[in-house]
Amino acid sequence: MNEKGRLIARAKNWARSIKRDVVALWLAARDPRTPWYAKATAACVAAYALSPIDLIPDFIPILGYLDDLLIVPLGILLAVQMVPPHLMSEFRATAKAREAQPVSRWGAVAIVVLWLLAAASILWLFWPRTLAGP
Repeated sequence: MNEKGRLIARAKNWARSIKRDVVALWLAARDPRTPWYAKATAACVAAYALSPIDLIPDFIPILGYLDDLLIVPLGILLAVQMVPPHLMSEFRATAKAREAQPVSRWGAVAIVVLWLLAAASILWLFWPRTLAGP
């Protein structure tokens, strides 16, 4: 295998491990044995990584992929460090076992609905209102 092939194989393995860790963090966020601060961080990182909506839209040159290449992996690294190691290895094993299972379409719909509700709430909160006068 040439250098280019090895680089591609390493990138694929890295992407698989990130995907597995996101699922493991989602499991950690829902497990009662996980400390509350690790749960909060894991839930935020997993929700952001699984969300179809990015902080920086991908169509913006260079910066659009910054969150995919830096923010998500750094968030995963931080959250993984907060979860106790014995629990994280258990969650990773469970996540790896779930890789063969089908994807939940309802989960994707729920995330999109949550983002839309959040956007609507922000718009409602900051929308200029006119004062009704006599």
